[in-house]
Amino acid sequence: MPQTDQYSPAVGLVYVFNLIVGTGALTLPAAFADAGWLFSTLALIVLCFVSFITVTFVIESIACANATIQWRRIQSHKVDESEAPLNSGSDSEDNTEETAILLNRAKRFYNLNTKVELGEIAALYLSKVGHVFFFLSLCIYLFGDLTIYTAASGKTLVNLSCKSSNNTENFTELCWENSEYRKIDIYRLYVALFGLLVGPFAYFNVQKTKYIQIFTLSIRAAAFTIMVTLATIRLINYGQQGHPSLVNLAEVPALAGSSVYSFMCHHSLPSLLVPISNKNHLISKISIDFFLICSFYLLVSLTGSFAFESIDVLYSLNFIQTDGSSFIMKAIGMFLAAFPLFPMCASFPIIAITMQANLKHLFFEPYAIERHGFFVKRLIFPSLAVFPPIVVALSTHNLKTLVEITGSYAGVIVQYIVPAVLVFSARKQCSVDFGSTLHKYASPFRHYGWFVFIILWAAICIVFVTVDFIINH
Repeated sequence: MPQTDQYSPAVGLVYVFNLIVGTGALTLPAAFADAGWLFSTLALIVLCFVSFITVTFVIESIACANATIQWRRIQSHKVDESEAPLNSGSDSEDNTEETAILLNRAKRFYNLNTKVELGEIAALYLSKVGHVFFFLSLCIYLFGDLTIYTAASGKTLVNLSCKSSNNTENFTELCWENSEYRKIDIYRLYVALFGLLVGPFAYFNVQKTKYIQIFTLSIRAAAFTIMVTLATIRLINYGQQGHPSLVNLAEVPALAGSSVYSFMCHHSLPSLLVPISNKNHLISKISIDFFLICSFYLLVSLTGSFAFESIDVLYSLNFIQTDGSSFIMKAIGMFLAAFPLFPMCASFPIIAITMQANLKHLFFEPYAIERHGFFVKRLIFPSLAVFPPIVVALSTHNLKTLVEITGSYAGVIVQYIVPAVLVFSARKQCSVDFGSTLHKYASPFRHYGWFVFIILWAAICIVFVTVDFIINH
């Protein structure tokens, strides 16, 4: 069914911004400094550009899927009215004027009015094997993403509430002096609390999170501004404390994995873009989001690389103040340390909604889910998206391993390979149905060379990640 609940383009861009800038943004500075500031700067710009290319591929695929679905419905209804084939797959010149008119009308069905999840697009254009491969990759990534957000929230709250320790990974020590509770016990309590407070949002549609999204953007903008400002002041007052090299190829694999995770939004684009009321120049508007995000990443990473001698894996923890600091600085440090909670709380429902939508498309034929009642549609599938990640997060707090697994192979497949394969297959089918595949949602990167470039780039990233695993594991 077409989307009924809508919001403005500005709100839609806020949603996309919030989804991309999650926990990955705070893991970038450490990887950025380790890989060398000059190389990392160039690599981050290229990674942002490649991610934007594949975002345009996803947008075009959604529009093509809308056109294909509606065209097939029209064909099935008009089969008795005309025996002429309603496609322009051949180059013959004996198409009737009526057929040409119908084909021209069909081109207008390229739109983003109906939400078509990536799983449904894969089922529409790919073989059964390709569809299953896509689904497995996407669900592994989404499951890992939800687990990371849950675990990172628990760890952030532990670092805020428990006594300070130089080893933030030691969860066997007591949380407070003269207490019988270990950090791992408090961590599990916070994980359960996160699931109880944030999980219920996954049982509603994405529009119900509009105000938490806008609030999160405000908090994020303030946090990034403060981190850049404090790091700059630190540079002015104390001089250069960090001494990153220009290039450190040994750390490039870690940077690649972290960066792939930091630009991910592709899996949730159908849920975020379809409700936008005015979709004119949508790709241009999305490019503004990517420019701002890349600028944020570079500012935070560059200032942090030179301002701090060592950078914590979660960059915001570098700003926790010592006992001798003023009340204002302690309060700012606490705010920055708590900052990761906001993007994680905002993104968790969106990702969970995306995961349950794709689960529905895997287990049911298109639109067959509508024949099932409230219990199946609104309880079973949201629960499948929410509870398993919480269970895994309760069993482990190793955030580094979770990020490595999620952002490596599954992340590369979902961000690069899936959009490229989907848009290639969609263009092929639509060229058969409509002849020309040019429309206002078509990617500006239409040359076949861009498809080859993305596939090669994905292969390079997978090699980097594999090398990283071999070296560090």
